[in-house]
Amino acid sequence: MTVIVVGGGKVGFYLARTLMEHGHRPRIIEESKETCARIANELDIPIICGDGSTIEALENAGIEEAEALISVTGKDENNLIACQLAKKRFHVKRTVARVNNPKNMSVMKQLGVDIPISSTDNIARLLEREVDTSAIKQIMSLNRGETSISELEIPQNYKRDGIRLSELRMPQESIIVSITRDGAMIIPRGNAQIFSGDKVLVVCQNKMIHDLSRMLGLE
Repeated sequence: MTVIVVGGGKVGFYLARTLMEHGHRPRIIEESKETCARIANELDIPIICGDGSTIEALENAGIEEAEALISVTGKDENNLIACQLAKKRFHVKRTVARVNNPKNMSVMKQLGVDIPISSTDNIARLLEREVDTSAIKQIMSLNRGETSISELEIPQNYKRDGIRLSELRMPQESIIVSITRDGAMIIPRGNAQIFSGDKVLVVCQNKMIHDLSRMLGLE
C-alpha cells in the first residue's frame, strides 16, 4: 500500500517507519528542509520538501498512486485541506487527519475527512486498525482503547478457504468469538472452518491487529 504522510515531525516520522515495518510504501511531505534532510538520512523512502496542503506537493509525492493519506502537521487547517484535496481532487480511498484542537473534530468529519483523530497517542493504533487492515471493522473499544471487538470480513476467493480454527496460529492476545455465515451465527470450536464471505467476530489487542490480519491471510 502506498501512503502519503503529510508532516515529518515526530508523529509523521513514527508513522512512516511503522508503515515501512509492515511492508507498505510511505512517502513524506514536509516543509522544513532541515527536517527533510534528517528524515532522508534515517529512512529510505521518498521525501518531498513542500507544503502538503498544495496540489503541487501532493502531485510531486505521487498522490495518484496512493491508497491513503495521513496528515499529521501541527495545523488543523493544513490537515483538513490536505485531506480534502486527496479525497475530492485525487480520489484517495482513505484520509486521516490529526486534530490538534479537539473542538475541530466534528467539523473535520463534516467536511469530508474519513478519520479525524485528536489524540496523538492513538494514531499508531488507528494506523493498525484502519489503514493497514481495511478488512477489519472495529465494533467496540475496550480497556481504554487498548483492546477492541472487531468484525473481519472474509473476502470472496479467500485463499485459505475452509481452513479450520485449529490450523490457525492466532495471536495469544486474540480470540474468535463467533462466525456468521448466510445469516446464521456459529459459536466456533477448534474444528470450525472459515469460508469466503464469512464475518468473523474477534476480541484482540489493537497492537496485535496487524499480526491477526496476516495470520488469517487477509493481506
